[in-house]
Amino acid sequence: MTPRTKAPSDALRERMSLVVSALEERYPVSECALEYGGEPWRLLVMGRLSAQCTDARVNIVCKELFAVYPTLSSLADAPVEDIERIIKPCGLYHAKAKSIKESCTMLRDRYGGVLPDTMDELLKLSGVGRKIANLLLGDIYKKPAIVADTHCIRICGRLGFYSEELKDPYKVELILSELCEAQKQSELCHRLVFFGRDICSARAPKCAECPLRALCDRYKRSTK
Repeated sequence: MTPRTKAPSDALRERMSLVVSALEERYPVSECALEYGGEPWRLLVMGRLSAQCTDARVNIVCKELFAVYPTLSSLADAPVEDIERIIKPCGLYHAKAKSIKESCTMLRDRYGGVLPDTMDELLKLSGVGRKIANLLLGDIYKKPAIVADTHCIRICGRLGFYSEELKDPYKVELILSELCEAQKQSELCHRLVFFGRDICSARAPKCAECPLRALCDRYKRSTK
């Protein structure tokens, strides 16, 4: 059962709209940082590999992975030890290789190679949680989807859409899905990744050059 959240205020909705507009201006082109070439099953695999790993490293590793196993079926049939060898630089490679093989097999055998288009069905795939499922729903099916990754959680907490102490991805997802227009959600999350790398980093945010500082609770507190 989805927990109920407090209805957001009009002021918060308006502030989110301003944030979305500012990020659209800064990043006119918004696309997934994972270079999956438009193949849904590849984004599924890359999303799994991205756990506790940078997108840049996933992109590098997957060039080899998809060169050796260019189809869903070939990866599903691959020996798990061979998958482990290739994806080892991404970390947690035993668990990741196992779930990649299992999810690819299930996607082929149960779904005929067609990625499910609902949260409930996606969560049945091995290694898929809400973050990956939302990534797939937003990028592949253009559905409303908040990908509550580390950049999203950190930046929106600093901006003041919830307490900075809140680190629960599911609660963040529920809050932001109420604040952001449905058709803007997926692209917002991609832009937050770029923004988190460029400006609002975890350790040394560049507040002086931040285009969102007038909308940011943390910045306002720091200048009092």
